[in-house]
Amino acid sequence: MQRKRSTATSEIEFDYRPWPGRIDVHRIVPRIDTIPLTDLIDTFEICADMQPAGDAYGGLVPEFVRFESATDHFHGFSRLTRRKKTPVLACSCGEMDCWPLLTRITLTGDLVVWDCFEQPYRPTRDYTGFGPFLFDRNQYDNAVRDLSPPSPPSNDTGVGP
Repeated sequence: MQRKRSTATSEIEFDYRPWPGRIDVHRIVPRIDTIPLTDLIDTFEICADMQPAGDAYGGLVPEFVRFESATDHFHGFSRLTRRKKTPVLACSCGEMDCWPLLTRITLTGDLVVWDCFEQPYRPTRDYTGFGPFLFDRNQYDNAVRDLSPPSPPSNDTGVGP
């Protein structure tokens, strides 16, 4: 008799908040099981004695990185995806190319997996102990959808010219 394997999933949320001191600029920070990804990666890097570590990462700033769609980006289909890895955090200064955290995003019918994390400017760093993070696909898609701005209201009043 074959036993069904249980897969524990994490819950993801995305904080979309104004940049400190700039209400016109926002940053996106993923939260995994309520903990900001910035805190999770800081703790991992500090415990692994990586240098530099701690307070190096910040949220993605859509106004700076200009990804077309939050859905495409967080499904791994962004123009910002490099070598099959997508930035999920930027540098604490807000610039993605300064100090990004990349991950492979894999979509299946009922799961989304973040694994194979990488800091591209420190290729010798070993992130195999960080993740993988598995998310229920419906919950993940709902969280990503909440990031997408609503469609602008239609100007069509239904009345002819």
